[in-house]
Amino acid sequence: MSSQGAAGAVQKLRYEDLTKEIIGAAIEVHKAVGPGLLEGVYEECLCHELKLRNLSFECQIVVSVTYKGVILDCGYRLDLLVENTVILELKSVDRIHPIFEAQLLTYMRMLQKPVGLLINFNVPILRSGIVRKVL
Repeated sequence: MSSQGAAGAVQKLRYEDLTKEIIGAAIEVHKAVGPGLLEGVYEECLCHELKLRNLSFECQIVVSVTYKGVILDCGYRLDLLVENTVILELKSVDRIHPIFEAQLLTYMRMLQKPVGLLINFNVPILRSGIVRKVL
């Protein structure tokens, strides 16, 4: 394997380990508070859980749009960025709509982040409410 291939494999493993840790944190939150609450509750609880796990994160990051060379603040915000690598979009909805996945992929491309998780807390078993995307 080339050195670039080995480096890529190490990065991929790091992303997998990190997303497993994040999913574990989300499952812990879901077990503690259950489905049916507002998205903001899950965000606050997940931030606390990430802090307990010593993961660095930022909340409510402004996502600017560049249009014809001009940077515009169009009011877009992503929910969480963990370890400056994984974008989290949190939902508390009846079902995941394709537009939510498209939004996550757009944020990933715009911010050049390799991994994203769409997590819907309004489900009986959280694993069924998680979508993982990789660029």
